[in-house]
Amino acid sequence: MVTDAFSAHSVPISPASTVLLLDDRPDLQVLMVKRTGRVAFAPDAWVFPGGRVDTEDHDPRLWAACDHLDDAAASDRLELEAGGLAWWVAVVRETLEEAGVLLGSSTGVDVADLARRIRHDVHCFSDLVDQHDLRFDCSAIQEVAQFITPLGPPRRFDARFFVARMPDGQEATHDDGEVVDTRWVRADAALERYEAGEFSMISPTVRMLDSLRLFESVDDVLAVARERRKYLPIRIRNHETEYRAVVPGDPGYDSARADIEKGRIRLYP
Repeated sequence: MVTDAFSAHSVPISPASTVLLLDDRPDLQVLMVKRTGRVAFAPDAWVFPGGRVDTEDHDPRLWAACDHLDDAAASDRLELEAGGLAWWVAVVRETLEEAGVLLGSSTGVDVADLARRIRHDVHCFSDLVDQHDLRFDCSAIQEVAQFITPLGPPRRFDARFFVARMPDGQEATHDDGEVVDTRWVRADAALERYEAGEFSMISPTVRMLDSLRLFESVDDVLAVARERRKYLPIRIRNHETEYRAVVPGDPGYDSARADIEKGRIRLYP
């Protein structure tokens, strides 16, 4: 018998990379993008640039463009046996596609044209790197958190969250495709809009903003990120009403539930 019944347990968990692109304007702000309502995962939500780690992100040509980090070191940081460098490549690729920003060498390169080309053909990234001899400064991209989508949504991800400084001389853009708006915002201002019902967000985004609001500058964030501190495990507080991801030291952590959503974060003052 054929059935169309949806089984949450049958949804695969895909690897993903997400980046908090930071800038002092002059106060600390983060780039957020709004997803179109036409996507299956987090429609109309304000998120950080990112997406699935694709097979192409394991391309040796792309790994060869990575400076200051090899696969052994990247995999060690992510606690993987191998293949960790693909998460850094995915950060660079997704940031170019979704935000029009190149986290790498851009001297003599028309970044806006690169963004247009990858938005037209998402599989052309390796060719763009070869044609323009692009280099990625992976030491400027630091991993700070991991979240696994809980059962329920039609898409599930094992998402690593990174932080990076907005490159000088570039402007964030979007193409009204998967991303329909782009905005620089203070963490506390974004949270106020979320709590007022003006910004739709998923819990990992809210948690990262809760952590980011405790810092005053990009330098402060990156200094902590480079320390690669011990991860703090998240729990979900008031899961039937507020649904807030909290870490040790937050109000309500001891009574919050640890069995709803898996996540850990090492971005804290």
